[in-house]
Amino acid sequence: MKDPSAKIIPSIITTVFIIMFGGFNFVSAQTVWTKTRAIGWYKEQRWLAGCNYLPVTAINQLEMWQAESFDTAAIERELALAESIGFNTLRVFLHDKLWEQDAKGFIKRIDIFLRICAKHHIKPMLVFFDSCWDPFPELGKQHAPEPGLHNSGWVQSPGAAILTDSNKYDQLRQYVKGVIRAFKNDKRILCWDVWNEPDNTNESSYGSKEPKNKVTFVNSLLPRVFMWARSENPAQPLTSGLWTWWKNGWHKDSSKNLTATEKIQLQNSDIITFHCYHDSATFRRQLTAIMTHGRPVICTEYMARGEKNTVITVMPIAKRYKVGMINWGFAEGKEQTKYPWDSWEKRYTADPPLWHHILFKSDYSPYKPEEIDFIKMMTGKR
Repeated sequence: MKDPSAKIIPSIITTVFIIMFGGFNFVSAQTVWTKTRAIGWYKEQRWLAGCNYLPVTAINQLEMWQAESFDTAAIERELALAESIGFNTLRVFLHDKLWEQDAKGFIKRIDIFLRICAKHHIKPMLVFFDSCWDPFPELGKQHAPEPGLHNSGWVQSPGAAILTDSNKYDQLRQYVKGVIRAFKNDKRILCWDVWNEPDNTNESSYGSKEPKNKVTFVNSLLPRVFMWARSENPAQPLTSGLWTWWKNGWHKDSSKNLTATEKIQLQNSDIITFHCYHDSATFRRQLTAIMTHGRPVICTEYMARGEKNTVITVMPIAKRYKVGMINWGFAEGKEQTKYPWDSWEKRYTADPPLWHHILFKSDYSPYKPEEIDFIKMMTGKR
């Protein structure tokens, strides 16, 4: 089938408004990359392997980036280790409140981070927004981790107070446009992930504290975020990763079983990203189904050892199909994602029998040496 996006002339900005669900919601088709352009961009990249990255000294995005806790020594040490095993990308979360607090300082610290990345031949994917975990982010000193609890301090962006108040969306617009404007031609950046798991309502953790109509607000704001980002004409592609689409039977019917959020994500993404924490057989089915869209594909979250999803079981499948792989977690620190998701239902008083995420211990020795050896083999470092 001929690529319909090829009819869009990149130099002409066009915006298409589509009524998606029970109200007026628009999807921006504003110069979405053609498949040809996206494939051409992907061919210029090495096979992508990396992790979702947070320094061991930070509990969340705010602690990573705020001036008083921006730990360049830890970042330098950890990125050197990442390079040594062949990682060439990282997925790194930003936060709108950091722009609100100190836009110039935030841009400066992103630049410092990118310098360290470039030194270690790593091109990160930067994430603007995230719907996971605590919906009430606060600037300043962050609380200590709660023992035995997975992601006890991770915060959403935007928080519930901003998400539910459209009068505050202009500050989000300034954040997205300002960051991209500063780095839109920066070859040190791989791509922009505009929103992580946008329709996640955190039922097993903060669900009772979430806005009841959270997804409605998200579906109104998400296409705007794509439009704001694209209006700066970045040289890097935009994406937002699918994460529950498999449950909706998308592999059986790609048009009828998508949610409104998933339609917005797919219609606006230049490259397709997805999450998979299932076994290798399911991973393969997901991967081959999603590749039918004919765009480059990157798995931006994987590795749940208790679900039989490990670097050893799924990484070879992805490499065979030239799909990039970014696991969750690097070294054990304040994030505490060695504990499973069910730690929100039953608190752990000791290490779990099998670490959920994370490749390295707090002293940077491998949790499972055979996994690190396997990563090195896959990335050509061994």
